[in-house]
Amino acid sequence: MDHPADPTDRTSHTDRADPTDRPVIRQPYQYTRTPLVEPDWRRLPGWRQVTEAQWRDAQWQRAHSVRTARQLRAVVGGLLTDHVYTELAADQVQFATMPVLLPPQVLNTMAADAPTEPGAFTDAFLADPVRRYMLPVRTDRHPRWPSHPRAERDSLHEAEMWAVEGLTHRYPTKVLAELTATCPQYCGQCTRMDLVGTSTPQVAKTRLLLRPADRQEQILDYLKRTPSVRDVVLSGGDLANVPWPRLESFLLRLLELGSVRDIRLASKAVVGLPQHWLQPRVLAGVARVAGIAARRSVNLAVHTHANHVRSITPLVAEAARALLDAGVRDVRNQGVLMRGVNDTPQDLLDLCFALQGEANVLPYYFYLCDLVPGAEHWRTPLHRAQHLQEAIMGYLPGYATPRLVCDVPRVGKRWVHQAVAYDRERGISYWTKNYRTSLEGDAADPDVLDRRHAYYDPVDTLPEAGRRWWAGQAATPGPASAPVPAPAPRGAA
Repeated sequence: MDHPADPTDRTSHTDRADPTDRPVIRQPYQYTRTPLVEPDWRRLPGWRQVTEAQWRDAQWQRAHSVRTARQLRAVVGGLLTDHVYTELAADQVQFATMPVLLPPQVLNTMAADAPTEPGAFTDAFLADPVRRYMLPVRTDRHPRWPSHPRAERDSLHEAEMWAVEGLTHRYPTKVLAELTATCPQYCGQCTRMDLVGTSTPQVAKTRLLLRPADRQEQILDYLKRTPSVRDVVLSGGDLANVPWPRLESFLLRLLELGSVRDIRLASKAVVGLPQHWLQPRVLAGVARVAGIAARRSVNLAVHTHANHVRSITPLVAEAARALLDAGVRDVRNQGVLMRGVNDTPQDLLDLCFALQGEANVLPYYFYLCDLVPGAEHWRTPLHRAQHLQEAIMGYLPGYATPRLVCDVPRVGKRWVHQAVAYDRERGISYWTKNYRTSLEGDAADPDVLDRRHAYYDPVDTLPEAGRRWWAGQAATPGPASAPVPAPAPRGAA
């Protein structure tokens, strides 16, 4: 049916602009769909004879992981100059809080498109964002401030909140269970550097003292006695290093607790060693657990850890898809915000679009790098994180837009805009919390929820006045600023 023309409309149909003729609006970030690519491992001299079957084999990956400068040379050879091997070895002696453990899958993503001339390859390798946090060298560290004066080995005070050995009860309804203290790969900035991995010349690691079976029994007993806990995060270390039969047995017993409604399995290996989660026996076990979880209306999810788009390859996408097909509700990413790795809107959005659009992984959190020793060159100031949160809004679907959070010591996760005060000159932000933890105990403290807790920006990002102030503080350190003292053994709570 024809409608009468609007008498107030004086523009003819032929005069109206054609929407298709509108100019393209230039955005601060321009999305372009980019297919995932598995770099060719045969470009590296030590892997020229490695078959695809070997590459997809989890045990081959573990057996051929790089642990030393000598092993790196066996793979990369003359593509890197001698200076790189020297600096890697020197960093392990002088600064590293984590040992080197690098699966071929991870190493293969570094300098993937670099020319094969030693000088050009070396430059690309040293500049590679994945290399920067997975394989630190001495020249990465800040020469004046390798650690913040308030850095601590257990910067989040997780062990102080152990309900039993390895079970951190920090939030009212959530717990974190550390089932292992090892990973198939180690990140230089690890928030649990106090406990996870083997010792380095700088850090004599603490140790879990209970046998795994005894620790799991104590965890389950505590959860039975504490029905207010509904959300259990299983981590470590990395669950890929827990033998699957043992992990499945624990999960089945956990699912018997009617109070537990959410279970999250933490494994960076979805990104760093996807071959593990692609093993048929592991996927069959995941499917058995996921089926029971679904019947009991328990949300079962997998959390992984990717910090740069170069980490996301077709094998990563295949592993995430396989976990979803096996029945887990979500595969989610919890990254760390780090300078020189992902601290630009372009870096974050490229990674999030690869995760969400290509790899079936939901962007979830990016944490400010924690206040652990040796991490100062990775950490970003709070105001930078606040800017990044604003810069990435509006591009991704709302449910897939990650939250940038600060894990405040003695407080917990807070969105970066939740600071109640911020001294930009000295780089000190202040935060409050809305719940009590075991650190406060049961004593009635009317001020506990109003008390302000401090978090600190990296000193080298501060104005000159702030750097001078911290230089004075470092000259007369307080109890929290001792660099990395040898620990007393941890016992069962």
